Amino acid sequence: MLKKTMPKMKLTFLGTGTSTGVPMIGCKCKTCTSSDPKDKRLRTSAHLEVEGVHLQMDVGPDFRQQMLRENINKIDGILITHEHNDHVIGLDEVRAFNFLQKKDMPVYATEQVQVNLKQRFDYIFSGKSYPGIPKVKLITITKTTPFFMEGIKIIPIEVMHGQLPILGFRVHDFTYITDIKTINEDELEKVMGTEVLVLSALHQDAHRTHQNLDEALALIEKIAPKHTYLTHISHRMGRYANIAPTLPSHITMAYDGLTIEI
Repeated sequence: MLKKTMPKMKLTFLGTGTSTGVPMIGCKCKTCTSSDPKDKRLRTSAHLEVEGVHLQMDVGPDFRQQMLRENINKIDGILITHEHNDHVIGLDEVRAFNFLQKKDMPVYATEQVQVNLKQRFDYIFSGKSYPGIPKVKLITITKTTPFFMEGIKIIPIEVMHGQLPILGFRVHDFTYITDIKTINEDELEKVMGTEVLVLSALHQDAHRTHQNLDEALALIEKIAPKHTYLTHISHRMGRYANIAPTLPSHITMAYDGLTIEI
């Protein structure tokens, strides 16, 4: 029997920084003053192409800039990990895709996230339409039920961002998890078998709501993917040129604009 082959996927790291971005306003540390482009980090998000379907993971404050930089002109749906500003506040920019694609933008989010979106973007969801308003179709997802976007199966994975439950996502043998502090065993089971993992790692020091580097490395060892890419990286992690060479060969410190095939 022939082994079933998974379709190739293309992942673009649109942003790999924290909520402040790198450089951080007013900071004069060695990372923030670095001239290395790999030390310039916009707020965390990614774009996944699989079987001709374009999945956007989060729409932070740098969303417009990221779309222009990577020349992305198609999004079939947006996956929202959680409601913090650095992951959602670029939602207004979907207007451009409404114009291009001539349809409402599907946004997949938990009920908790939807409540927050309706508060922050009241003008989108108030029912008072006018020319130029973003057209968004909210689709409710939960941690318990896989769902499909344009025929692509997506498995939601709940992780804890401190005390806040948020979602990561698995597509085939690829898993994307950001802003994680902990994960329970039932949810971790959904991740096992992943070949390519994207995982957040803030910096080396302990943090109340984020994994530090050591915690991320320990979780990677437990999951044992073929390769892992670290994202959501603080300026306090240090310069790319200094940190990247210290990581094991199966772990890469991601940077903005990095594109990989899975």
